[in-house]
Amino acid sequence: MKVLAAMSGGVDSAVAAARAVEAGHDVTGVHLALSKNPQTYRSGARGCCSKEDAHDARRAADVLGIPFYVWDLSDRFAAEVVEDFVAEYAAGHTPNPCLRCNETIKFAAVLNRGVALGFDAVCTGHYARLISTGDQVELHRAMDAAKDQSYVLGVLNQDQLRRSYFPLGSTLKTDARSEARTRGLAVADKPDSHDICFIPNGDTAGFLEQRLGHRPGKIVDMAGAKVGEHAGSHRFTVGQRRGLHLGQPAPDGQPRFVLAITPTTNTITVGPRDALAVSMISAIRPTWTGQHPGAEWAGEVQVRAHGLAMPATVRVHDDGLHVVLDSSAAGVAPGQAVVLYEGSRVVGSATISATEA
Repeated sequence: MKVLAAMSGGVDSAVAAARAVEAGHDVTGVHLALSKNPQTYRSGARGCCSKEDAHDARRAADVLGIPFYVWDLSDRFAAEVVEDFVAEYAAGHTPNPCLRCNETIKFAAVLNRGVALGFDAVCTGHYARLISTGDQVELHRAMDAAKDQSYVLGVLNQDQLRRSYFPLGSTLKTDARSEARTRGLAVADKPDSHDICFIPNGDTAGFLEQRLGHRPGKIVDMAGAKVGEHAGSHRFTVGQRRGLHLGQPAPDGQPRFVLAITPTTNTITVGPRDALAVSMISAIRPTWTGQHPGAEWAGEVQVRAHGLAMPATVRVHDDGLHVVLDSSAAGVAPGQAVVLYEGSRVVGSATISATEA
């Protein structure tokens, strides 16, 4: 099988490529250049798009003895990930840029180009399992629960899953690092990437303010009364407590949390923790990893990359999904993804558009 190994410059993608080679596949490594000027993205070992990462990926490919190329996808990344990120915050939402990158870049742009060049599959270092059931390929949680990335892969459809290859799905992270050392890969002890790669200094609020402008506004309570001011709604997300800087405590003396962000009036609504509880979620743009689940489906849903799965009933309609949680959840924000699970299997995902108590 001809395999295109997406090599980010980290330990996971390097070990995944090594396993593809060891399995006897014809492997070619590719690193994605996501910025015209890589210095504008994070440097050092905490991101996944720096010049250092490109060099690390090339060195790993040299150790493995495979061809290596750098693909410039910076224009598409800027348009479909960075601009989407800014637009979502401007709309008062809380987007997940890594999920968006998986959807539009790694498993759309890269996969489409790879297939056009004659490759059979794209190999990545994601921690998730693929199980073939004959006519279907199922996406499942990884064996290492702490590293499971099935949530951010829930945007993949069946055609994409058929051409995906995740060699680390049944591997512990500690074992992957040990294997990298044994194979002589210099990235064995490189720290994991955990920041937004296109925000060089980690200052998300500052990054957004450069693009959206300084937009101060009112902070109001649940009755609509002004209780403070904010320096920009893009600095907040639903469920947030820190950074409100309210001059007066609430009448009951309890801390207040962000309950809603309303871009049309540039206001942030705050209230007590119990007002964050939601039991119903509306979601749009569903994607199914396999067969359509039908008009009504019962299983579990997850609303954060490393959150807990929650029992729920999902009703599927023409405009999206209506999710009814068995027990209420807090801090669910529009813009996040709701991912559906049947046991360890990912059923599909959609983008949260609204919530109700």
